[in-house]
Amino acid sequence: MEYRSQRIAYSYFVIALLLFGLQVVTGLWLSLSYFITIPQAIVDAFPFSTARAMHTNLLVLWLLLGFMGATFFMIPEETKRELLWPKLAVVQLILLVGTGVAALVGFLFGWTQGKPLLEIPRPLDVVIVVAALMFLFNVGLTMFKAKRWTVTQGSLLAGLTFLSVLYLFGIPFYKNLTVDWYYWWWVIHLWVEGAWELVVAALTAFMLIKLTGVERKVVEKWLYVELGLFLFTGIAGTGHHYYWLGAPKYWLWVGGIFSALEPVPILLMVFDTYRHMKESKLPFVPKLTWTYLVANVVLHFVGAGLFGFAHTLPMINYYTHGSQVTVAHGHLSFFGAYVLFNLTFFYFAIPRLKGFPDGQYKEKRGYWGFWLTSLGVLGMSLAFAVAGVLQTYLERVQGQPYMIAQKPIRFWMLIVFAHGILMVLTGAVIIISHLLTLKPAKA
Repeated sequence: MEYRSQRIAYSYFVIALLLFGLQVVTGLWLSLSYFITIPQAIVDAFPFSTARAMHTNLLVLWLLLGFMGATFFMIPEETKRELLWPKLAVVQLILLVGTGVAALVGFLFGWTQGKPLLEIPRPLDVVIVVAALMFLFNVGLTMFKAKRWTVTQGSLLAGLTFLSVLYLFGIPFYKNLTVDWYYWWWVIHLWVEGAWELVVAALTAFMLIKLTGVERKVVEKWLYVELGLFLFTGIAGTGHHYYWLGAPKYWLWVGGIFSALEPVPILLMVFDTYRHMKESKLPFVPKLTWTYLVANVVLHFVGAGLFGFAHTLPMINYYTHGSQVTVAHGHLSFFGAYVLFNLTFFYFAIPRLKGFPDGQYKEKRGYWGFWLTSLGVLGMSLAFAVAGVLQTYLERVQGQPYMIAQKPIRFWMLIVFAHGILMVLTGAVIIISHLLTLKPAKA
């Protein structure tokens, strides 16, 4: 760690990890509800819709806190100066955590807008907008004051700005339900497959430069590709959500094809860096950090790219839209693209924040966490996919009523729950405890 203001990132990482733990626990409860009948008294007190809102909003919150912490760690090193207002970053964290707590408690009492993933009430939306403006103001002015522009900084700032602006479109209610859902997809899709892609690409480039010592131009050239593909695929790819909105039919093909190309630049960036390291005979250390980084790229490509492409082709999406196939794609793509990225950055940054020599740390326990969690999520996603194909055939081909079609699916939801146990009670707990208690490697 070169700059004192980088220490702020650690608070973001710790809170993000704790929220990650809470998120996977609520997910485990949701999977339980699919294969056993929950007593009505419990359902009345804690409905499925409330648990789902908690699960999805916790996911968004802890991922965003991870991105913000990573940004606060990166900016001083990239700009070669301290963060402009470190105390403002602390106030911002308090606002976001307070908003999250208020939202979770509010969900228990029915205080919600009802929009999936954007359920938090309007007053809390205002607080989030204020916190986002504080974040952009702090990061942006630090960059402008430093006057040391790089492609990595520019990509990161563009992604963060786009992320903040898009959130505004999801705040109002529109009288026409088609228009309302149209802008809802602007937030959900263009966050995940647009703005977040830029943020992750920039932060991944920063990690690769620091981990490898490979020339900056080798890594940053793929950021130009990312910016181009963002314009052509991230925006156009939104069209695969427009099928049920009454939009022109050409959006089906445009969305289905282009959205599959979005993970390609990160895949190429890491592959090209790997090739340079092999040629230069540079060591891949710490090995666990590299394990997470490679898994991030591979599962990002498989979950978001391959699963997404297969699921969003028009002739398939006609049947599978909104089924458990969607859930399979969502779980694997989010885990591969963003959960693994955050965990990779935590393993990269926390040893440096703690002053470990060369960023080296004891890795053994972390491998157990990685494999248990990864295999758990992969098993969950495959079980969701089988359940979704079965659901699609029974409901949308044979025309069986929803409740009748659920009976043969319950076995596969039991498989989902079993893999959830593998992930939550073993893998996630090991990862969180390992990161919070990292020890330096032996000399």
